[in-house]
Amino acid sequence: MSLLDLIANTVVFVIKEFGYPAVFIAMFLESACIPIPSEVVMPFSGFASSQGVLSFWPVVAIGVLGQTCGSTITYFIGKSGGRRLLEKYGKYVLIATKDIKKADGWFDRYGEATVLFTRMMPVVRTFISLPAGISRMGFSKFLAYSVIGIIPWTLMLTYVGVKMGQNWERIRNVFHGFDYAIVAVFAVLVAVYVWNHIKHAQEAPQEQE
Repeated sequence: MSLLDLIANTVVFVIKEFGYPAVFIAMFLESACIPIPSEVVMPFSGFASSQGVLSFWPVVAIGVLGQTCGSTITYFIGKSGGRRLLEKYGKYVLIATKDIKKADGWFDRYGEATVLFTRMMPVVRTFISLPAGISRMGFSKFLAYSVIGIIPWTLMLTYVGVKMGQNWERIRNVFHGFDYAIVAVFAVLVAVYVWNHIKHAQEAPQEQE
């Protein structure tokens, strides 16, 4: 068994063991400002559906529901004035003040429509609910914009995972012999991602002072 096969089989096994709740929790946390990339969760969930472990449409529906619930929580955190608490203690869950401010900038520049189109943008999509709540954007409008933006993003990522699973033999043959190089690159990218969040989160108290 190649290393790529081992990784794919391990992910499918984990998803099989925990099922739809795992998809919901991961996407809930991602939209509640915890940096769990949907770009990883949903494609592998789609991959699992191509293997018969899960079903495609329930995966999409659960992913949309998880993101909607997480976004709603973040919206009310912003609306209730909990932003300072998030900035102060967010570093313990890799929430970077830099990313929150980036979402602020997008919202200030483009207004409420930002909630709609940033749902299909990495990083910003995770934090955009916070400035929406702070600005007292109407909840019904926020919810509608969020769901409309979340659906195509979730559908696209899940479908990518399905196609990956359907063409796994071809993918495995193409990357045969490069297993360890691919894993090494992926590990470096994850390390850089985590380090950047830790670094910016640790800088947050200094910025507030």
